[in-house]
Amino acid sequence: MEGGIGGSQSKDQNQIVDVRSVVESVSAEDSDAPLYQVESLCMRCGENGTTSFLLTLIPHFRKILLSAFECPHCNERNNEVQFAGELQPKGCCYQLKVPSGDPKMLNRQVVKSEFATIKIPELDFEIPPESQRGSLSTVEGILLRAADELQALQEERKKVDPQTAEAIDQFLLKLRACATADSSFTFILDDPAGNSFVENLFAPSPDPSLSIKFYERTSEQQSTLGYVVESSQTGSVRDAASTEAVGTSDQVQRAPHGSIGAAAGHRAIAQSNSAEIAESLFRYTAPEEVMTFPSTCGVCTARCETRMFVTNIPYFQEVIVMASTCDACGYRNSELKPGGRVPEKGKKIILRVENVKDLSRDVIKSDTASVTIPEIELELTSGTLGGVVTTVEGLIMKISESLERVHGFSFGDSLDEHKRSKWLNFQASLKKLLCLEAPWNLILDDALANSFVAPGTDDIKDDHQLMFEEYERSWEQNEELGLNDIDTSSADAAYDSKDATTEEK
Repeated sequence: MEGGIGGSQSKDQNQIVDVRSVVESVSAEDSDAPLYQVESLCMRCGENGTTSFLLTLIPHFRKILLSAFECPHCNERNNEVQFAGELQPKGCCYQLKVPSGDPKMLNRQVVKSEFATIKIPELDFEIPPESQRGSLSTVEGILLRAADELQALQEERKKVDPQTAEAIDQFLLKLRACATADSSFTFILDDPAGNSFVENLFAPSPDPSLSIKFYERTSEQQSTLGYVVESSQTGSVRDAASTEAVGTSDQVQRAPHGSIGAAAGHRAIAQSNSAEIAESLFRYTAPEEVMTFPSTCGVCTARCETRMFVTNIPYFQEVIVMASTCDACGYRNSELKPGGRVPEKGKKIILRVENVKDLSRDVIKSDTASVTIPEIELELTSGTLGGVVTTVEGLIMKISESLERVHGFSFGDSLDEHKRSKWLNFQASLKKLLCLEAPWNLILDDALANSFVAPGTDDIKDDHQLMFEEYERSWEQNEELGLNDIDTSSADAAYDSKDATTEEK
Protein backbone atom coordinates (compact mmCIF):
# COMPACT_ATOMS: atom_id res chain seq x y z
CA MET A 1 0.00 0.00 0.00
CA GLU A 2 1.31 3.44 -0.89
CA GLY A 3 -1.32 5.33 1.03
CA GLY A 4 -0.14 6.47 4.45
CA ILE A 5 -2.95 6.75 7.01
CA GLY A 6 -3.51 10.29 8.10
CA GLY A 7 -5.12 11.77 11.18
CA SER A 8 -8.31 13.15 9.69
CA GLN A 9 -11.57 11.60 10.95
CA SER A 10 -14.19 13.47 8.96
CA LYS A 11 -17.32 11.41 8.29
CA ASP A 12 -19.30 11.89 5.13
CA GLN A 13 -21.69 9.89 3.01
CA ASN A 14 -18.87 7.42 2.18
CA GLN A 15 -18.51 6.54 5.90
CA ILE A 16 -14.92 7.62 6.45
CA VAL A 17 -13.96 6.38 9.92
CA ASP A 18 -10.88 6.27 12.12
CA VAL A 19 -8.24 3.52 12.03
CA ARG A 20 -9.23 1.97 15.36
CA SER A 21 -12.80 1.35 14.19
CA VAL A 22 -11.52 -0.37 11.05
CA VAL A 23 -9.19 -2.66 13.02
CA GLU A 24 -11.94 -3.62 15.48
CA SER A 25 -14.38 -4.28 12.66
CA VAL A 26 -12.13 -6.45 10.50
CA SER A 27 -10.96 -8.36 13.58
CA ALA A 28 -14.51 -9.32 14.54
CA GLU A 29 -15.98 -12.64 13.40
CA ASP A 30 -18.52 -11.18 11.01
CA SER A 31 -19.28 -12.92 7.75
CA ASP A 32 -21.06 -9.83 6.37
CA ALA A 33 -18.36 -7.27 7.10
CA PRO A 34 -19.14 -3.89 5.48
CA LEU A 35 -16.76 -1.77 3.43
CA TYR A 36 -14.78 0.73 5.51
CA GLN A 37 -12.93 3.79 4.26
CA VAL A 38 -10.10 5.70 5.89
CA GLU A 39 -8.66 9.04 4.80
CA SER A 40 -5.00 8.41 3.90
CA LEU A 41 -1.97 10.34 2.73
CA CYS A 42 -1.00 9.91 -0.92
CA MET A 43 2.73 9.20 -1.18
CA ARG A 44 2.90 10.61 -4.73
CA CYS A 45 1.34 14.08 -4.46
CA GLY A 46 1.15 14.57 -0.69
CA GLU A 47 -2.61 15.20 -0.67
CA ASN A 48 -5.21 13.10 1.14
CA GLY A 49 -6.82 10.14 -0.62
CA THR A 50 -9.08 7.29 0.52
CA THR A 51 -8.19 3.73 1.52
CA SER A 52 -11.01 1.17 1.45
CA PHE A 53 -10.92 -2.01 3.57
CA LEU A 54 -13.01 -5.13 3.03
CA LEU A 55 -12.73 -8.36 4.99
CA THR A 56 -13.86 -11.27 2.82
CA LEU A 57 -13.53 -15.03 2.62
CA ILE A 58 -12.39 -16.85 -0.51
CA PRO A 59 -14.55 -20.02 -0.47
CA HIS A 60 -12.60 -23.03 0.79
CA PHE A 61 -9.35 -21.06 0.93
CA ARG A 62 -8.54 -18.24 3.35
CA LYS A 63 -9.99 -15.20 5.06
CA ILE A 64 -8.32 -12.16 3.49
CA LEU A 65 -8.33 -8.39 3.95
CA LEU A 66 -8.61 -6.40 0.72
CA SER A 67 -7.39 -2.81 0.78
CA ALA A 68 -7.52 -0.31 -2.09
CA PHE A 69 -6.14 3.24 -2.17
CA GLU A 70 -7.31 5.98 -4.53
CA CYS A 71 -6.23 9.61 -4.72
CA PRO A 72 -8.66 12.03 -6.47
CA HIS A 73 -5.92 14.64 -6.90
CA CYS A 74 -3.31 12.71 -8.92
CA ASN A 75 -5.39 9.61 -9.77
CA GLU A 76 -2.88 7.32 -7.99
CA ARG A 77 -4.41 3.87 -7.35
CA ASN A 78 -3.12 0.63 -5.83
CA ASN A 79 -4.45 -2.38 -3.98
CA GLU A 80 -3.16 -5.05 -1.62
CA VAL A 81 -4.19 -8.41 -0.17
CA GLN A 82 -3.38 -9.33 3.41
CA PHE A 83 -4.27 -12.58 5.15
CA ALA A 84 -6.45 -12.28 8.20
CA GLY A 85 -6.31 -15.97 9.10
CA GLU A 86 -3.72 -18.12 10.81
CA LEU A 87 -0.19 -19.07 9.80
CA GLN A 88 -0.19 -22.40 7.98
CA PRO A 89 1.67 -25.37 9.54
CA LYS A 90 4.16 -25.57 6.65
CA GLY A 91 5.50 -23.39 3.89
CA CYS A 92 4.49 -24.09 0.30
CA CYS A 93 6.26 -23.92 -3.04
CA TYR A 94 4.29 -23.96 -6.33
CA GLN A 95 6.12 -24.72 -9.56
CA LEU A 96 4.24 -24.12 -12.81
CA LYS A 97 5.75 -25.01 -16.18
CA VAL A 98 4.32 -22.73 -18.88
CA PRO A 99 4.88 -23.89 -22.47
CA SER A 100 5.10 -21.47 -25.36
CA GLY A 101 2.01 -20.87 -27.49
CA ASP A 102 -0.53 -21.60 -24.71
CA PRO A 103 -2.03 -18.28 -23.47
CA LYS A 104 -4.57 -20.12 -21.27
CA MET A 105 -1.78 -21.10 -18.88
CA LEU A 106 -1.23 -17.41 -18.15
CA ASN A 107 -4.84 -16.95 -17.00
CA ARG A 108 -4.38 -19.04 -13.88
CA GLN A 109 -5.44 -17.25 -10.71
CA VAL A 110 -2.58 -16.51 -8.31
CA VAL A 111 -2.80 -15.45 -4.66
CA LYS A 112 0.55 -14.05 -3.49
CA SER A 113 0.99 -13.28 0.19
CA GLU A 114 3.24 -10.51 1.47
CA PHE A 115 5.91 -13.10 2.37
CA ALA A 116 6.03 -14.93 -0.99
CA THR A 117 8.85 -14.82 -3.52
CA ILE A 118 8.34 -15.34 -7.28
CA LYS A 119 11.13 -16.75 -9.43
CA ILE A 120 11.64 -17.43 -13.14
CA PRO A 121 14.86 -19.48 -13.39
CA GLU A 122 15.12 -19.21 -17.19
CA LEU A 123 15.47 -15.43 -16.93
CA ASP A 124 17.38 -15.48 -13.63
CA PHE A 125 14.56 -13.22 -12.42
CA GLU A 126 13.20 -12.90 -8.89
CA ILE A 127 10.41 -10.79 -7.40
CA PRO A 128 11.17 -10.41 -3.67
CA PRO A 129 8.34 -10.19 -1.10
CA GLU A 130 8.75 -6.45 -0.59
CA SER A 131 8.55 -5.68 -4.33
CA GLN A 132 4.99 -6.90 -4.98
CA ARG A 133 3.19 -7.24 -1.68
CA GLY A 134 0.06 -9.34 -1.15
CA SER A 135 -1.91 -9.46 -4.39
CA LEU A 136 -4.69 -11.33 -6.14
CA SER A 137 -3.90 -11.59 -9.83
CA THR A 138 -2.99 -14.00 -12.64
CA VAL A 139 0.36 -15.24 -13.93
CA GLU A 140 0.10 -12.79 -16.82
CA GLY A 141 -0.85 -9.91 -14.52
CA ILE A 142 2.12 -10.49 -12.21
CA LEU A 143 4.59 -10.55 -15.11
CA LEU A 144 3.13 -7.46 -16.78
CA ARG A 145 3.16 -5.57 -13.49
CA ALA A 146 6.83 -6.43 -13.01
CA ALA A 147 7.61 -5.31 -16.57
CA ASP A 148 5.75 -2.02 -16.08
CA GLU A 149 7.61 -1.29 -12.85
CA LEU A 150 10.97 -1.91 -14.55
CA GLN A 151 9.92 0.25 -17.53
CA ALA A 152 8.83 3.15 -15.33
CA LEU A 153 12.32 4.59 -14.69
CA GLN A 154 13.97 3.67 -17.97
CA GLU A 155 14.17 7.25 -19.27
CA GLU A 156 16.10 8.35 -16.18
CA ARG A 157 18.39 5.30 -16.40
CA LYS A 158 19.28 6.05 -20.02
CA LYS A 159 20.57 9.47 -18.96
CA VAL A 160 22.53 8.21 -15.95
CA ASP A 161 23.65 4.69 -16.95
CA PRO A 162 22.99 3.90 -20.64
CA GLN A 163 24.55 0.41 -20.46
CA THR A 164 22.31 -0.70 -17.61
CA ALA A 165 19.27 0.76 -19.36
CA GLU A 166 20.15 -1.14 -22.56
CA ALA A 167 20.48 -4.41 -20.59
CA ILE A 168 17.10 -3.82 -18.94
CA ASP A 169 15.50 -3.15 -22.34
CA GLN A 170 16.78 -6.51 -23.57
CA PHE A 171 15.49 -8.17 -20.42
CA LEU A 172 12.08 -6.55 -20.79
CA LEU A 173 11.75 -8.05 -24.25
CA LYS A 174 12.28 -11.52 -22.78
CA LEU A 175 9.93 -10.86 -19.86
CA ARG A 176 7.13 -9.58 -22.10
CA ALA A 177 7.64 -12.58 -24.37
CA CYS A 178 6.93 -14.79 -21.35
CA ALA A 179 3.88 -12.69 -20.45
CA THR A 180 2.44 -13.23 -23.95
CA ALA A 181 3.24 -16.99 -24.03
CA ASP A 182 5.80 -16.52 -26.82
CA SER A 183 8.48 -18.19 -24.69
CA SER A 184 8.32 -21.16 -22.34
CA PHE A 185 9.32 -20.60 -18.72
CA THR A 186 8.92 -21.92 -15.18
CA PHE A 187 6.88 -19.90 -12.68
CA ILE A 188 7.90 -20.61 -9.06
CA LEU A 189 5.92 -19.22 -6.12
CA ASP A 190 7.64 -19.87 -2.77
CA ASP A 191 5.80 -18.81 0.39
CA PRO A 192 7.16 -19.72 3.86
CA ALA A 193 3.84 -18.63 5.40
CA GLY A 194 1.92 -21.19 3.31
CA ASN A 195 -0.79 -18.67 2.36
CA SER A 196 -0.15 -18.40 -1.38
CA PHE A 197 -1.98 -20.28 -4.10
CA VAL A 198 -1.81 -21.09 -7.81
CA GLU A 199 -4.97 -22.32 -9.53
CA ASN A 200 -5.14 -25.94 -10.66
CA LEU A 201 -7.00 -26.03 -13.99
CA PHE A 202 -7.59 -29.78 -13.65
CA ALA A 203 -8.84 -29.75 -10.07
CA PRO A 204 -9.53 -32.01 -8.29
CA SER A 205 -7.28 -34.21 -10.46
CA PRO A 206 -3.50 -33.65 -10.50
CA ASP A 207 -2.23 -30.93 -12.84
CA PRO A 208 0.62 -32.20 -15.06
CA SER A 209 2.07 -28.69 -15.33
CA LEU A 210 1.76 -27.76 -11.65
CA SER A 211 3.65 -29.27 -8.71
CA ILE A 212 3.23 -28.38 -5.04
CA LYS A 213 5.70 -29.02 -2.25
CA PHE A 214 5.22 -28.37 1.45
CA TYR A 215 8.27 -27.87 3.66
CA GLU A 216 9.28 -27.12 7.22
CA ARG A 217 10.27 -23.51 7.79
CA THR A 218 13.80 -22.66 8.84
CA SER A 219 14.53 -20.57 11.94
CA GLU A 220 15.35 -17.59 9.68
CA GLN A 221 11.99 -17.87 7.93
CA GLN A 222 10.19 -18.15 11.28
CA SER A 223 11.95 -14.98 12.41
CA THR A 224 10.96 -13.19 9.18
CA LEU A 225 7.33 -14.13 9.77
CA GLY A 226 7.56 -12.69 13.27
CA TYR A 227 6.72 -15.86 15.15
CA VAL A 228 10.06 -17.00 16.55
CA VAL A 229 13.03 -15.00 17.77
CA GLU A 230 16.30 -16.87 18.11
CA SER A 231 17.42 -14.99 21.21
CA SER A 232 14.19 -15.78 23.06
CA GLN A 233 14.49 -19.44 22.16
CA THR A 234 18.07 -19.54 23.43
CA GLY A 235 17.03 -17.73 26.55
CA SER A 236 14.19 -20.13 27.20
CA VAL A 237 16.50 -23.12 26.89
CA ARG A 238 19.05 -21.48 29.18
CA ASP A 239 16.36 -20.64 31.73
CA ALA A 240 15.06 -24.20 31.58
CA ALA A 241 18.55 -25.63 32.14
CA SER A 242 19.28 -23.32 35.08
CA THR A 243 15.91 -24.06 36.65
CA GLU A 244 16.57 -27.76 36.30
CA ALA A 245 20.05 -27.43 37.88
CA VAL A 246 18.76 -25.90 41.11
CA GLY A 247 15.98 -28.44 41.32
CA THR A 248 13.08 -25.99 41.24
CA SER A 249 11.43 -27.11 38.01
CA ASP A 250 7.67 -26.95 38.42
CA GLN A 251 7.12 -29.08 35.35
CA VAL A 252 8.98 -32.10 36.74
CA GLN A 253 7.20 -31.78 40.06
CA ARG A 254 3.79 -31.57 38.45
CA ALA A 255 4.41 -34.59 36.19
CA PRO A 256 6.41 -37.17 38.15
CA HIS A 257 5.56 -40.00 35.75
CA GLY A 258 8.67 -40.57 33.69
CA SER A 259 10.43 -37.57 35.22
CA ILE A 260 13.33 -39.63 36.60
CA GLY A 261 14.54 -40.49 33.12
CA ALA A 262 13.87 -36.95 31.88
CA ALA A 263 15.82 -35.36 34.77
CA ALA A 264 18.75 -37.72 34.25
CA GLY A 265 18.66 -36.95 30.54
CA HIS A 266 18.78 -33.22 31.21
CA ARG A 267 21.85 -33.64 33.44
CA ALA A 268 23.58 -35.79 30.83
CA ILE A 269 22.84 -33.24 28.09
CA ALA A 270 24.09 -30.38 30.31
CA GLN A 271 27.34 -32.27 30.91
CA SER A 272 27.63 -33.10 27.17
CA ASN A 273 28.14 -36.76 27.97
CA SER A 274 26.79 -38.49 24.88
CA ALA A 275 27.19 -41.95 26.38
CA GLU A 276 25.05 -41.11 29.40
CA ILE A 277 22.37 -39.31 27.37
CA ALA A 278 20.94 -42.41 25.71
CA GLU A 279 21.45 -44.56 28.80
CA SER A 280 19.73 -42.15 31.18
CA LEU A 281 16.81 -41.48 28.87
CA PHE A 282 15.96 -45.16 28.46
CA ARG A 283 17.43 -46.83 31.54
CA TYR A 284 14.74 -45.40 33.81
CA THR A 285 12.03 -45.48 31.17
CA ALA A 286 9.87 -48.56 30.94
CA PRO A 287 7.93 -49.26 27.70
CA GLU A 288 5.28 -46.58 27.15
CA GLU A 289 6.48 -44.55 30.15
CA VAL A 290 5.87 -40.87 29.49
CA MET A 291 8.83 -38.50 29.61
CA THR A 292 8.16 -34.81 30.20
CA PHE A 293 10.55 -32.02 29.27
CA PRO A 294 10.27 -28.22 28.78
CA SER A 295 10.12 -26.76 25.29
CA THR A 296 9.08 -23.61 23.44
CA CYS A 297 5.65 -23.00 21.85
CA GLY A 298 5.91 -22.68 18.08
CA VAL A 299 3.14 -20.05 17.96
CA CYS A 300 3.68 -17.64 20.86
CA THR A 301 7.27 -18.70 21.83
CA ALA A 302 6.23 -19.12 25.47
CA ARG A 303 7.61 -21.95 27.58
CA CYS A 304 5.43 -25.05 27.38
CA GLU A 305 5.54 -28.75 28.11
CA THR A 306 6.20 -31.65 25.75
CA ARG A 307 5.45 -35.29 26.57
CA MET A 308 7.05 -38.18 24.73
CA PHE A 309 6.89 -41.94 24.93
CA VAL A 310 8.07 -44.87 22.84
CA THR A 311 5.68 -47.67 21.98
CA ASN A 312 5.59 -50.67 19.70
CA ILE A 313 2.65 -51.09 17.29
CA PRO A 314 1.96 -54.78 16.54
CA TYR A 315 2.73 -55.83 12.94
CA PHE A 316 4.35 -52.45 12.39
CA GLN A 317 7.38 -51.04 14.22
CA GLU A 318 8.53 -48.95 17.14
CA VAL A 319 7.23 -45.38 17.05
CA ILE A 320 7.79 -42.21 19.11
CA VAL A 321 4.68 -40.24 20.10
CA MET A 322 5.16 -36.59 21.06
CA ALA A 323 2.50 -34.13 22.27
CA SER A 324 2.89 -30.46 23.21
CA THR A 325 0.45 -28.12 24.96
CA CYS A 326 0.79 -24.40 25.62
CA ASP A 327 -1.08 -22.90 28.57
CA ALA A 328 -0.41 -19.35 27.32
CA CYS A 329 -2.15 -19.50 23.92
CA GLY A 330 -3.89 -22.90 24.01
CA TYR A 331 -1.91 -24.31 21.08
CA ARG A 332 -1.79 -28.10 20.86
CA ASN A 333 0.33 -30.27 18.63
CA SER A 334 0.93 -34.01 18.36
CA GLU A 335 3.41 -35.90 16.21
CA LEU A 336 4.17 -39.52 15.51
CA LYS A 337 7.74 -40.27 14.47
CA PRO A 338 9.07 -43.62 13.28
CA GLY A 339 11.74 -45.21 15.42
CA GLY A 340 14.73 -47.30 14.44
CA ARG A 341 16.81 -47.21 11.29
CA VAL A 342 15.75 -46.29 7.75
CA PRO A 343 14.21 -49.38 6.08
CA GLU A 344 16.10 -50.81 3.13
CA LYS A 345 12.95 -51.04 1.00
CA GLY A 346 9.80 -49.03 0.44
CA LYS A 347 6.35 -50.46 1.11
CA LYS A 348 3.02 -50.26 -0.68
CA ILE A 349 -0.15 -51.02 1.32
CA ILE A 350 -3.32 -51.99 -0.57
CA LEU A 351 -6.61 -52.18 1.36
CA ARG A 352 -9.83 -53.43 -0.21
CA VAL A 353 -12.65 -51.51 1.52
CA GLU A 354 -15.87 -53.53 1.43
CA ASN A 355 -17.83 -52.94 4.66
CA VAL A 356 -18.35 -50.50 7.53
CA LYS A 357 -15.73 -52.22 9.69
CA ASP A 358 -13.10 -51.41 7.08
CA LEU A 359 -13.84 -47.69 7.48
CA SER A 360 -12.93 -48.00 11.17
CA ARG A 361 -9.48 -49.47 10.58
CA ASP A 362 -6.67 -47.45 12.12
CA VAL A 363 -4.38 -45.75 9.61
CA ILE A 364 -0.94 -44.25 10.13
CA LYS A 365 0.06 -42.14 7.15
CA SER A 366 3.54 -40.68 7.31
CA ASP A 367 4.53 -37.44 5.58
CA THR A 368 6.46 -39.44 2.97
CA ALA A 369 3.45 -41.53 1.87
CA SER A 370 1.29 -40.91 -1.20
CA VAL A 371 -2.42 -41.82 -1.32
CA THR A 372 -4.15 -43.28 -4.36
CA ILE A 373 -7.78 -44.32 -4.91
CA PRO A 374 -8.00 -45.70 -8.48
CA GLU A 375 -11.80 -45.87 -8.56
CA ILE A 376 -12.16 -42.08 -8.53
CA GLU A 377 -8.75 -41.31 -10.13
CA LEU A 378 -7.49 -39.62 -6.97
CA GLU A 379 -3.77 -39.32 -6.36
CA LEU A 380 -2.15 -37.30 -3.58
CA THR A 381 1.61 -36.93 -3.62
CA SER A 382 3.72 -37.36 -0.51
CA GLY A 383 3.56 -34.49 1.95
CA THR A 384 0.08 -33.34 0.94
CA LEU A 385 -1.61 -34.13 4.26
CA GLY A 386 1.55 -34.44 6.36
CA GLY A 387 1.75 -37.22 8.91
CA VAL A 388 -1.62 -38.24 10.36
CA VAL A 389 -2.96 -40.91 12.69
CA THR A 390 -6.61 -41.55 11.88
CA THR A 391 -9.02 -44.12 10.43
CA VAL A 392 -9.91 -44.94 6.84
CA GLU A 393 -13.05 -42.80 7.16
CA GLY A 394 -11.09 -39.98 8.80
CA LEU A 395 -8.49 -40.08 6.02
CA ILE A 396 -11.15 -39.62 3.33
CA MET A 397 -12.66 -36.71 5.25
CA LYS A 398 -9.24 -35.08 5.63
CA ILE A 399 -8.65 -35.48 1.89
CA SER A 400 -11.97 -33.77 1.14
CA GLU A 401 -11.26 -30.90 3.54
CA SER A 402 -7.72 -30.47 2.19
CA LEU A 403 -8.85 -30.34 -1.44
CA GLU A 404 -11.52 -27.77 -0.61
CA ARG A 405 -8.96 -25.65 1.24
CA VAL A 406 -6.20 -25.84 -1.37
CA HIS A 407 -8.37 -25.34 -4.47
CA GLY A 408 -9.68 -21.98 -3.32
CA PHE A 409 -11.26 -20.87 -6.61
CA SER A 410 -13.46 -23.93 -7.06
CA PHE A 411 -16.64 -21.93 -6.47
CA GLY A 412 -15.52 -18.47 -7.54
CA ASP A 413 -17.54 -16.26 -9.85
CA SER A 414 -14.93 -16.64 -12.61
CA LEU A 415 -15.23 -20.44 -12.76
CA ASP A 416 -17.05 -21.82 -15.78
CA GLU A 417 -19.93 -24.25 -15.38
CA HIS A 418 -17.98 -27.24 -16.71
CA LYS A 419 -15.28 -26.97 -14.05
CA ARG A 420 -17.83 -26.31 -11.34
CA SER A 421 -19.80 -29.44 -12.22
CA LYS A 422 -16.58 -31.45 -12.41
CA TRP A 423 -15.64 -30.43 -8.88
CA LEU A 424 -19.14 -31.12 -7.54
CA ASN A 425 -19.10 -34.56 -9.15
CA PHE A 426 -15.77 -35.34 -7.53
CA GLN A 427 -17.08 -34.27 -4.13
CA ALA A 428 -20.05 -36.58 -4.63
CA SER A 429 -17.71 -39.46 -5.52
CA LEU A 430 -15.80 -38.93 -2.25
CA LYS A 431 -19.04 -39.16 -0.31
CA LYS A 432 -19.98 -42.35 -2.18
CA LEU A 433 -16.77 -43.94 -0.90
CA LEU A 434 -17.98 -43.50 2.67
CA CYS A 435 -21.45 -44.77 1.76
CA LEU A 436 -19.87 -48.00 0.43
CA GLU A 437 -22.04 -48.12 -2.67
CA ALA A 438 -19.29 -50.26 -4.22
CA PRO A 439 -15.98 -51.74 -2.99
CA TRP A 440 -12.90 -49.58 -3.54
CA ASN A 441 -9.15 -49.72 -3.00
CA LEU A 442 -7.02 -47.51 -0.76
CA ILE A 443 -3.31 -47.52 -1.69
CA LEU A 444 -0.60 -46.04 0.54
CA ASP A 445 2.81 -45.92 -1.12
CA ASP A 446 5.55 -45.02 1.37
CA ALA A 447 9.17 -44.97 0.23
CA LEU A 448 10.31 -45.12 3.88
CA ALA A 449 7.81 -47.85 4.89
CA ASN A 450 6.59 -45.72 7.81
CA SER A 451 2.84 -46.05 7.08
CA PHE A 452 0.47 -48.66 8.44
CA VAL A 453 -3.11 -49.94 8.13
CA ALA A 454 -4.44 -52.06 10.99
CA PRO A 455 -5.54 -55.61 10.13
CA GLY A 456 -9.17 -56.63 10.58
CA THR A 457 -8.28 -60.01 12.08
CA ASP A 458 -6.22 -61.18 15.04
CA ASP A 459 -3.62 -62.62 12.71
CA ILE A 460 -2.57 -60.33 9.87
CA LYS A 461 -2.08 -63.37 7.62
CA ASP A 462 -5.83 -64.08 7.79
CA ASP A 463 -6.77 -60.62 6.51
CA HIS A 464 -7.22 -61.18 2.77
CA GLN A 465 -8.36 -57.58 2.14
CA LEU A 466 -5.01 -56.17 3.23
CA MET A 467 -1.88 -56.65 1.13
CA PHE A 468 1.70 -55.43 1.54
CA GLU A 469 4.24 -55.06 -1.25
CA GLU A 470 7.90 -54.20 -0.69
CA TYR A 471 10.01 -52.67 -3.44
CA GLU A 472 13.46 -51.26 -4.05
CA ARG A 473 13.57 -47.46 -3.95
CA SER A 474 14.70 -45.69 -7.09
CA TRP A 475 17.65 -43.30 -7.17
CA GLU A 476 15.23 -40.37 -7.54
CA GLN A 477 13.32 -41.42 -4.40
CA ASN A 478 16.53 -41.73 -2.40
CA GLU A 479 17.62 -38.33 -3.69
CA GLU A 480 14.34 -36.71 -2.63
CA LEU A 481 14.64 -38.29 0.83
CA GLY A 482 18.27 -37.20 1.13
CA LEU A 483 19.56 -40.76 1.44
CA ASN A 484 22.07 -40.46 -1.40
CA ASP A 485 24.03 -37.83 0.53
CA ILE A 486 24.32 -39.79 3.77
CA ASP A 487 27.94 -40.68 4.48
CA THR A 488 28.45 -43.00 7.47
CA SER A 489 32.11 -43.84 6.75
CA SER A 490 33.41 -41.68 9.61
CA ALA A 491 30.99 -43.23 12.08
CA ASP A 492 31.82 -46.73 10.86
CA ALA A 493 35.53 -46.05 11.25
CA ALA A 494 35.00 -44.72 14.78
CA TYR A 495 33.01 -47.80 15.79
CA ASP A 496 35.62 -50.12 14.25
CA SER A 497 38.47 -48.41 16.11
CA LYS A 498 36.50 -48.57 19.37
CA ASP A 499 35.86 -52.29 18.89
CA ALA A 500 39.54 -52.90 18.12
CA THR A 501 40.60 -51.03 21.30
CA THR A 502 38.15 -53.08 23.37
CA GLU A 503 39.51 -56.35 21.99
CA GLU A 504 43.11 -55.34 22.79
CA LYS A 505 42.16 -54.63 26.38
